[in-house]
Amino acid sequence: MFVTQNSQPSPLPPTQDIFVAQNSGGSARSKSQMINSTAIASQLSVNAPEFYPLGYDSASADYGDGYDNAPVFPYSNLAEYVQDFLNHLTEQPGTFEMEITQFTEILNSWVITEETLQDLVELLYRQATALPNFSYMGARLCNYLSHHLTINPSTGNFRQLLLKRCQTEYEKRDHAAKGDETARKRFHAFILFLGELYLNLEIKGAKGQIARAEVLQGALWDLLTALFSNPVDSNLICAVKLLKLTGSVLEDTWKEKGKTNMDEIIQRMENVVLDANCSRDVKQMLLKLVELRSSNWGRVHAASSYSEATPENDPNYFMNEPTFYTSDGVPFTAADPDYQEKYQELLDREDLFPEFEENGTDLSAGGDPYFDDDEMDPEIEEAFEKFCLESERKRKQ
Repeated sequence: MFVTQNSQPSPLPPTQDIFVAQNSGGSARSKSQMINSTAIASQLSVNAPEFYPLGYDSASADYGDGYDNAPVFPYSNLAEYVQDFLNHLTEQPGTFEMEITQFTEILNSWVITEETLQDLVELLYRQATALPNFSYMGARLCNYLSHHLTINPSTGNFRQLLLKRCQTEYEKRDHAAKGDETARKRFHAFILFLGELYLNLEIKGAKGQIARAEVLQGALWDLLTALFSNPVDSNLICAVKLLKLTGSVLEDTWKEKGKTNMDEIIQRMENVVLDANCSRDVKQMLLKLVELRSSNWGRVHAASSYSEATPENDPNYFMNEPTFYTSDGVPFTAADPDYQEKYQELLDREDLFPEFEENGTDLSAGGDPYFDDDEMDPEIEEAFEKFCLESERKRKQ
């Protein structure tokens, strides 16, 4: 079954809607009822009249700073507006927090049918898988909409339709992993987007607690299995990217359940290094990933919460502290047991120097008593002359 992470997961039953069965709270739907992404009959016609959301004031509408106060509307249809917003986020991801509320309000005023909701899901999915740099932003956007879109038709809400869309790609995993370069590229984009969804999509439990979509964890295991079962370079590179992205979270979750899935993955990687005919560079990538996992994915240990962190229980407590130097040139930080004494010595030493303007001149004496451009210490002068002579000799050789 899909939801059981075994080393040899059994094939998915052809009529089981696994993505929705665990997330909708309802019964599984037959495969014939699932969305066919290649045959969507879009209701967002390019010939539709100009789109104005409910309550829109054409005389005062501004998009915001991200678009230099260009008017939001009119757009010829909702699809054009959504695509324009997605392109905007792709170019300026930092505007997400400022503009997501207005974007969602407009969607809630217009996405009021099952058909438009399905088309919205398809637009978001295509953008998140067509542009590698948008997979993270797409996952964040999908998470926000899953909690704030108000439409909830009988076919499923936004999150349920999104997971159905992902399932259609998941079911093609074995064929896609063996496909041509174009098919594999599309497959890899889906895998990395699903990894971002696993990290960002939040599910509310019965008691209001927030958790990750556990069904996606099982999907990632099966997708990794498909990649390692067909160890060509591009599949292995995708597996490395996915594990760098999700490996620490996956392993922590599996360990909590007493599972050793990550050990099995690492063993498969080591077998690939020994037996597969992949390139030397890819084998090196796999070995580096094995090394990363052996160092607990680069983590020292589970970090203490901010309120509980102390110099004794958190080795990273002082990691952002500045480094100072004593009069002898010895570095010290706040982690040094003699920090207070050395820091006070540094302050006392600085008090010996007069104030300087930005150009380095002494405010009180009209000059610099410590550095005179016309004079040089005899030892420094001798050393400098030797350096110049030696440099000239080497240049002539």
